[in-house]
Amino acid sequence: MVFSSITFLFYFLPIVIGIYYIVPNKLKNIVLLLASIFFYFYGEPKYVLIMLLSITCTYIFGILIDKYKKYSKLFLTLSICLITGILVYFKYMNFIIENINLWLSNRIDFIYVVLPIGISFYTFQLISYIIDVYRGQAKVQKNILKLAMYISLFPQLIAGPIVRYTTIEEQLENRKYSFEKFALGVRRFVIGLGKKVLIANVLGELINVFLATKDSSILFYWMYGIANMLQIYFDFSGYSDMAIGLGKMFGFEFLENFNYPYIATSITDFWRRWHISLSSWFRDYIYIPLGGNRVSKIKWIRNIFIVWLLTGLWHGSAWNFIIWGLYFGILLIIEKIFLNKYLEKLPKILSRIYVLIIVMISFIIFSGENMNQIIQNIGGLVGCAKSNFISKESLYYFKSYLVVFIVAIIGATPIFKNIIQNRKNIDKFINILEPIYLLIIFVISTSYIIDGSFNPFLYFRF
Repeated sequence: MVFSSITFLFYFLPIVIGIYYIVPNKLKNIVLLLASIFFYFYGEPKYVLIMLLSITCTYIFGILIDKYKKYSKLFLTLSICLITGILVYFKYMNFIIENINLWLSNRIDFIYVVLPIGISFYTFQLISYIIDVYRGQAKVQKNILKLAMYISLFPQLIAGPIVRYTTIEEQLENRKYSFEKFALGVRRFVIGLGKKVLIANVLGELINVFLATKDSSILFYWMYGIANMLQIYFDFSGYSDMAIGLGKMFGFEFLENFNYPYIATSITDFWRRWHISLSSWFRDYIYIPLGGNRVSKIKWIRNIFIVWLLTGLWHGSAWNFIIWGLYFGILLIIEKIFLNKYLEKLPKILSRIYVLIIVMISFIIFSGENMNQIIQNIGGLVGCAKSNFISKESLYYFKSYLVVFIVAIIGATPIFKNIIQNRKNIDKFINILEPIYLLIIFVISTSYIIDGSFNPFLYFRF
């Protein structure tokens, strides 16, 4: 079940909200836990047991770490090995077998396994919880139902953001409810739904047209590159908006996951703004424990390569994800060693163009099916396909999708947000128009969904 589906919007969510607000406070966590398990079971009936097993093991090891301080490091190691072992088996085992067969000329048979939805997200939440308990930064949760509710909470279960236990530890016991907070949650959810359905999905249709066509004009390659980076942003940030909005509806406050990354002036700045929950997770649980930048330059470079190798692998079990991660790792090293001082002197428009081109190429790598396709799509941007700059087909699709491109580009910037914040005496005007605007977005989005329009879920592989 995904958020942008009729089943979720008109059946699951209204029923859960209705029951949640009817029952007394002491039963609200139980309602959310049962709803979240059903939510996961609906999409992955077999693998809900894997999630529950991971939660149970983490709960037990958390108790052991808290009770037996002398052996806490041993229990921490065992718990992380178990949790990551499950992730490796389901997500990476066939990739490992494929490469063993390739490099050693073996013939090991592949295993039949389907990647459980959201396993990368909830695995990282389990790891952060157990490490924070070990460090003494979080109190051990002795109520397994509350720990299970935190891990399986359906708003953030399948597509993040990666919510740390310390962020909502207090909220598991006490949450504040108000009509204003619920309304803000609805507003955020509808905006996220619009991002996903009206922008990301429509751009996805254009991407599919490009991948199926034999047109190799330079214009079409650039349309693909720009559409691809915008689709990934609006798909993922849209899901994060919906998750944050759903959290507010149920009284939770999740941290922001995106902060207009396409206005970044360096790759370092970009990763402060893009998928914040993931980059901060790697910083706090991998990079800093390795020594961060408080080590020799060689070890610092090693630390960055380890973090970005793991970041690439986290996104998928294929070489293009590893290359994508190392691509960013190399660029960050170059920036930190010498490039940043030059970027700071450039006009912001030039540094932003630099970031956008780098990121566009990165997402061509990210989305590629194989290296030949990746090289062809990158080369096509500069005319390596030996074709015309423009063609009738590319011009037709350019005109057809121009409005969507304009809306997406403007929507990826804080232009309207800044206008509203800097203009005085327009609060009443906004308060009148906003409900109408949100209703229109919701009606059009659901119309697209009912119509059976293109509605992919990019994060099944995570």
